[in-house]
Amino acid sequence: MPFRIALSGLNAAQTDLSVTGNNIANAGTTGFKKSRAEFADVYAVAFEGISDIATGNGVGVAAVSQNFSQGNIDFTERNLDLSVRGQGFFVLSDPSGQAFSRAGAFHVDRDGNVINQSAQKLQVFPAVTGGGFNTGVLSDLQLSTTDGPPRATSSLTASVNLSSSETPPPTAPFDPNDPTSFNNSTSAVIYDSLGTAHTSTLYYAKTAVANQWDTYFYVDGNVVPSGGASPVSMTFNSDGTINGPLNISYDAVPSGTGADPIQVNLDYTSTTQYGSPFAVNGLSQDGYTTGRLSGIDIDSEGVVFARFTNGQSTPLGKVALANFPNVQGLRQLGDTNWAQTYESGDLVLGEANTASFGLVQSGALETSNVDIAASLVNLITAQRNFQANAQVISAADTVTQTIINI
Repeated sequence: MPFRIALSGLNAAQTDLSVTGNNIANAGTTGFKKSRAEFADVYAVAFEGISDIATGNGVGVAAVSQNFSQGNIDFTERNLDLSVRGQGFFVLSDPSGQAFSRAGAFHVDRDGNVINQSAQKLQVFPAVTGGGFNTGVLSDLQLSTTDGPPRATSSLTASVNLSSSETPPPTAPFDPNDPTSFNNSTSAVIYDSLGTAHTSTLYYAKTAVANQWDTYFYVDGNVVPSGGASPVSMTFNSDGTINGPLNISYDAVPSGTGADPIQVNLDYTSTTQYGSPFAVNGLSQDGYTTGRLSGIDIDSEGVVFARFTNGQSTPLGKVALANFPNVQGLRQLGDTNWAQTYESGDLVLGEANTASFGLVQSGALETSNVDIAASLVNLITAQRNFQANAQVISAADTVTQTIINI
């Protein structure tokens, strides 16, 4: 009997050594979670329970459990390196099904799919036209390789100050090529529906009427009327604020590029007439040209933005996070992946920074949660346990030899 008891102790110590060795071997593995061997004593059980004088039959491995505590965050400066600060797993997909991981070292394949080293695709909640995300559906995160579509300018906002000390220009009538026929001018680039840039110019001429200015709108050197008329007269109150019109809707003009006619609404709400010199405080428009993908950004809530060379950003999806009632019940698949089991409970999908889910950190990886110093101490302890059980076998052999010699 002592031989079998000691042999069970040797096997248990060997398991402890293997588990500790595996932890040490994966100390540098991204997203790795350390494990520990758990043991239980073994007794021979009779019909009425364990005998009062039973000595026990040794030890058995009850479980090898994992520790899902947070690992350190290492910053890498790669946008596609992701980590989860808090609870949650990345959801991965391949032909064999879903897998879950804390390792977020992703890259892009030839088709634009965001994948890990095992070619498993990162799953996101797809973006919905008009804003938001469909959190009831999972899809592969794929980066667009086509040009970002252009947007035609429809609104132009001008925030300027027209000096109240100005006098009417000496030359009449107005001529855009004669600076003496107007007081001030400014310009802005606008875009047609094909993304072609056009130069728009605003001219301002003080009239003989107090607090009144004429404004002219030109596109590519051609006058653009409003309601068939040009110029449009603006009036100001005695405190310098604009009295009207606050918005001017200009007539549609051909683009000359095969695009839709250009039609712009000019917002003068913030325009003033103070005693200070002419100043352009703001000049903005809502159009843009086509753009090529220049990179991606991922915020702390997991929203993936495609960044284009035209300065625009388009949401591609929102990184989906997974959790389980009992993460200890997950089945290890290797490659730092886990699979759902009956013991883990039902899959819970959610968004970062909601409910119990943590934050997504872009440009960083979660390191292994293995403590090397503690693992080395465990290694020594397991080694001593192995030696002690080997000593039991040696002692039992000596007793047996003594009995044989009688």
